[in-house]
Formats: sequence, structure tokens, C-alpha cells
Amino acid sequence: MTTAARYALWGEDEDHEEEQLWALCEEAEHLFADPPEPPRRRYELLGCAFEAELPSALGFLVLKPLDKNGEPLWEWYLEDARVLATRPCARDLARRDVVIEAVRSEDQPAYPQRVALSVGFSLSDIDDGLLGHFRDLAEVLPVEEPEPHRVRLLGCSLRGPLRDVVEGRRERRLAYRHLDALDAAGEVLSVAGNPDIVGWEPSPRGPGLYDLTVHMDPQPPVVAAIWPLWREGRPAVPNLWAQFDPTGRARWLDPAVYHRTGPDRPAGGTYHLDGRHVTDSEGFFCALGEAVNGPGGYFGRCLNGVSDALGGGFGATGPFTLVWHDHEVARRCLGVQPLTRYPVTFPELLSFLREKRIDVVLA
Repeated sequence: MTTAARYALWGEDEDHEEEQLWALCEEAEHLFADPPEPPRRRYELLGCAFEAELPSALGFLVLKPLDKNGEPLWEWYLEDARVLATRPCARDLARRDVVIEAVRSEDQPAYPQRVALSVGFSLSDIDDGLLGHFRDLAEVLPVEEPEPHRVRLLGCSLRGPLRDVVEGRRERRLAYRHLDALDAAGEVLSVAGNPDIVGWEPSPRGPGLYDLTVHMDPQPPVVAAIWPLWREGRPAVPNLWAQFDPTGRARWLDPAVYHRTGPDRPAGGTYHLDGRHVTDSEGFFCALGEAVNGPGGYFGRCLNGVSDALGGGFGATGPFTLVWHDHEVARRCLGVQPLTRYPVTFPELLSFLREKRIDVVLA
């Protein structure tokens, strides 16, 4: 790939089996922006029977549609839920109808439809503690969705089916696509998003180039400060992630995933975790990655990710010893941030690591 390109747009081939390079783009205008506030939606939980009295602030909720035998079929999530009103259920005075307001979690169906002969839904908290059951769910006055965010991909050299569509040689909607940010060598730095192409025009940047208008979710502004630190390759200085807030630290791990190098070292080694900046769970995963794999290292971005990394392919295999220096920083800070979802605590991290046969030495 040409080093002048900062982004690569990929799509599927005709058989939807392999990815194709559709465009190399010099710049992405308006890519970095604060995301719109997610809309708060109102729902009616109809015919509720609860295990105990519900608090007004429910937090993270797990709704599970049930089959005819009362067995859960899947899970559907609401965040930052609050009770707005309750009233007797008109069909069964022993039950209640409850009106709640919440944010619907992303990457899930818009509505959890009941299946045939279903007995209703179960309602649980973030720790899967059962709150109760209800018979049906209704969304009240669906809110207006925010306007899509517009990004301009500038100076694009088009390839394959995208060029054919833009230049009028075929008519078809270009379905699957994703945009990668590239480093100075033209290698993938990080996934930038999933754009929906809505327009194009010849680019003033050169003959044969196009500027594309796309709808896609923006990258947080902090990413504009992170990607340049990876532009020339994996950083050689440790703890560069420490300057960022939790959002930035989580995004630091996006390019780290793409810069894993070297074979797994054998089990039984010792690794030193610099705990001076582990003030949140995101910082722990950044520090753990660097403890195992050096500056810019990656070894999971959540507990499930660490479990996967321990299975091999991420620089080290367990069991091993982890010497956690300045652990008191994490002991004071972890698990106290006012987040919507329950933040992991220091004792929970220790318990998880030891369960995974990592011998943690607190230093």
C-alpha cells in the first residue's frame, strides 16, 4: 500500500466470502468528534412480579425472553435504567405495570420480540441476580434517532466494485464495508469504523481521485492524539497510555492489538507490572499488556480477553508470575469510579488472576 494513504476502505467480493480493497484514502475529515448522547427510551414492563421492591435507580438490566417452559432464550440489555412510575396491572391486580427509562445497549436488536407460547421475560441485574418476571414489554413513544454523523474521505483512489459503481458501470448497493487507519508503512494501525457510502465527487487532490461522503460513528477526539503515537510503528517508550483518561486508555489498546509481535514465550516466566498509573481498569489492561509484551504491548482488554491471551498467541502462556509494583494505587482506585456498569475492583482482579494460575506478587 502507498504510504501517502492514511486510510483503507474494504468491502466483500461478489460471493461475500473474502474482503477486497475498495479504496485508499489520503484523509478522513470530521472523523474525530464526540458521539451524540444515546437517546433515553421509555419502556413498559407489563404484568410484573418482583422478588423484592425495586429501587428507583436500577442501573444495568438484563432482559431474557423465555420459552413456553420458562427457559431463557437470549439476553437483551438496558443501561442506566430508572423507574418512572408503577401502577396495578389491569389484567392481574396481584401484579404491577412498571414504566422505566433507559438507554438501549448497542449492537443488539432494537426490540426483544416474544416468541410463540412464551411465558414472558425474566429481569436481572448486572450480576445476573434475579429481580423478577414480567409478561410483556412495550416501548413508549419511540424517540427520534440522532442524525447520522457525516465523514468525508478525501483523495480516494478507488478499486474494484466501488470504482465501477462510482463511474456508472454497475448499479448495486455496496453492502459490507469497513475503514482501517494505516500507519506510515501502510499497515493497519486500527479499525476506524464501518462507513455507509452516501455520495461522491471528483477530488481536487488529483486526477482520478474521488472524495467520498459517508455516514459512520465518529472516533472520540482523544483518538486523534493516540494514533500519531503509533504512526511510525509500535511505541518504544512505556506508559504513553498513562496520559489519557479511561476512554483514551481503552482506545490505546485498539492499535496495540494490531502490533503484536514475536512467538509465545514458555510458561513459568516472571513479568513486572508497573502499577503507578493503574487508576482504572482500562489502565490495568494497558499495564498488563506492557508487563508481558513491552511498550505498546497487548494481553487482553477485558477479563475474557486475558483468558483468551493465556491460551497462546499473545506473547506468553500461563502459568507465570506477575510482580505488581505500586499495587496500592490500584487498591485505592479500582472499583470506585461512578460508571453505569459495575467497575472491577482490586480484589476481583487478584481473584481472577489467581484463578487463571497467575502467581501475583504484590510489591
